[in-house]
Amino acid sequence: MAARMEVTLLESRMSMEDYKKLQGLFIVSPGVSRSLSRSEFIRLAASSVGRGSEEEYGLLFDSVVVSQGQRGLFFHGDAVKQEARIDSGGLCSFLQQELSEKLKHSRVKRVPCWKPPRSLTCPHRDPVQKVSALYFTSAQMYLFERRSRWTDSDSALIIQWDDVVKGKHHCCSIVQHQAHKPAWVRKVLYLDSLEAFVSCSTRPQSSIAIGWEEKGGKSLQVTTFFTERGVWDLDYHRELKLIATAGADHRVLLWNPYVTSQPSYLLSGHVAPVAAVCFLQKKKHLLSYSRDKVLCLWDVSSQLCIHRLGGVFPATREDARTLLLLIEERQLLLLTFNSLLVLLESTKEETRASGHKHPVTCVLYNSLFRHVISSDTGSSVICWLADTGQKVKQIHRCHGNAEISTMALDGTQTRLFTAGNDGEVKVWDFNGRCLHRMNVALGKAAAISHMLLLRTSLLVMGWQRMLTVFRRHSFSKSHVDPSEWKGGVHHRAEVLCAAFQPPQTLVTGSRDGEIIVWNNDTEKALRKLQLPAKHEEFKQTEHSPDTIATVTFLPGRTSAQIANGGANLASSGSSGLVRLWNTVHGRLLGQFTAHEAQLGSVVMTVSPCGKFLVTADRAGAIKTWDMEHYCLESDGGVVTESPELVHSFRPHKDGVTHLHTSFHADRLILLSASSDCRVALSYLPGETIGFFGQEEQWSIMRPACVHPQRDTCNDRHPDNTA
Repeated sequence: MAARMEVTLLESRMSMEDYKKLQGLFIVSPGVSRSLSRSEFIRLAASSVGRGSEEEYGLLFDSVVVSQGQRGLFFHGDAVKQEARIDSGGLCSFLQQELSEKLKHSRVKRVPCWKPPRSLTCPHRDPVQKVSALYFTSAQMYLFERRSRWTDSDSALIIQWDDVVKGKHHCCSIVQHQAHKPAWVRKVLYLDSLEAFVSCSTRPQSSIAIGWEEKGGKSLQVTTFFTERGVWDLDYHRELKLIATAGADHRVLLWNPYVTSQPSYLLSGHVAPVAAVCFLQKKKHLLSYSRDKVLCLWDVSSQLCIHRLGGVFPATREDARTLLLLIEERQLLLLTFNSLLVLLESTKEETRASGHKHPVTCVLYNSLFRHVISSDTGSSVICWLADTGQKVKQIHRCHGNAEISTMALDGTQTRLFTAGNDGEVKVWDFNGRCLHRMNVALGKAAAISHMLLLRTSLLVMGWQRMLTVFRRHSFSKSHVDPSEWKGGVHHRAEVLCAAFQPPQTLVTGSRDGEIIVWNNDTEKALRKLQLPAKHEEFKQTEHSPDTIATVTFLPGRTSAQIANGGANLASSGSSGLVRLWNTVHGRLLGQFTAHEAQLGSVVMTVSPCGKFLVTADRAGAIKTWDMEHYCLESDGGVVTESPELVHSFRPHKDGVTHLHTSFHADRLILLSASSDCRVALSYLPGETIGFFGQEEQWSIMRPACVHPQRDTCNDRHPDNTA
């Protein structure tokens, strides 16, 4: 984790009482204060406050020193850093500035709206490669002396670099270092506020080098930064005093020029090597371009990607040299791809704060991009920042006018599957491009209720009694036709839901309340899960079948517990009941009323390790149940007592249509979609944070320790694939 991110977390975890303790460290007696060195501050703060590690207090000290303008620390290494001192005023000033920045960026973010890119005629025959830096001692009519033989004032003036090096031009001089040798220098910038040059190369030991000329010195002093795979491009923000770097590791790093040991921020979101970076000086934003032809816009304050642009750039060689030139006043961005020039122009700024305008049907979490994805009946898909609730991207009319009924993510989390009531499944990348279309119902309208994405196939269900299967090997085509499900038809009504448990157990539920267990490898039906017919309370008639809305396996339960008769599957439906099953023995082990039957079908999900079961009804109520020890053993009977109800709350004004749990920022979160057109984010077991798209943004930071209510698990993101 980036160092500066940890410092921000320490500050966000502190209370007013903690800040008073920090201020007290500088008071010797009433009216008498003192300054502290780095070692003194770390020792006293760690013992007095008691919150945070010594490393975090050291990073806080360094940030305060930098904010006070104590330049030159990086020039002489750790020795000078230890000699620096801070006082109470410097600490308070820094914390106030940090708070001001957070408040400033808590407002609605605005992002550019780009016109279609235009290709420009390039005057160069060869790729643009690098810049040279010259220091001019004087400049009058011309930068260089014009020799007498140059009589034509309109003729081009050619300056030979060797002549400059040899001192033949008295108007300028050069300074140089060889810290990057033997690697090529990728870029050079002059940092006017530091009176230094910064350069980069692909050599890990000197990925970044800062050189400066001390007074009276005749050579450059140099300090270097290390990265594992070198740096391809860099830029500098004058006010923030941050250096941004791009490289082959798919990440953008932000460096404090005074701290060479590690980056201050780490921006993750690209899925390909990052070729170029460029700061927007006025807005404190950063542009980055990756080799998969995606342009990202970052908010530096929150370290979040607030806009992605892809699918509009021309096809180029993979190793094409890319440079970014931003003319911020005219909202123009020039991109170079070797000798190809592309111009982007921003016409206006688009606010991204509104929510859905139609009932929300499905919600997912993408841990790769830290995004929440939701769909609605108006055929729109919206991507949100989980950290703040901002809208990042919206894809309109994914299935024309047809409702999007359900979605799924593949194992890489780079492909999104959407299913519409037009009888089609579509596969999208996160640049908004449709990659594949699957003709589920052979051209007929079909109400798809559920998709289950496995390692070798995609199962689609909802409008008929059998499963529709698409084999992964056929995904190479843009239009994909279904294959035959070898198991044939075993359900007597439409299949509405399914769940999978590795290595090969598949379970399906139907409209008439029937649950079938399959072997997914052979695609053969193994058994049906039957209600005990001898008990009157478990009977259902043909006129009032208990439709199965959701089936889910209970993670975290061992194979020994299941073999001994413990429950490993939960089902919910239209009766308001939740039932617990053992799929190996085909038995019902438990049943309890989660919601009133008249409130309609119950939707359900389970936390990643199986501790919490979450249910919701058509009135917008959500309940969290403790399932850690429920139905772990069987005595031959059916448990009818409810598990412990941990929390009950009602974040929505209308019915809850879908639930999803995941880990985010080391906290267990619950996402709930509703017919009230909103998507809510809550901590489990039930503290609602807010609604995506609301005007006031929240801020979720990574805590340093595990939250006591979290659902502990070694595998935070279990792969539900075969």
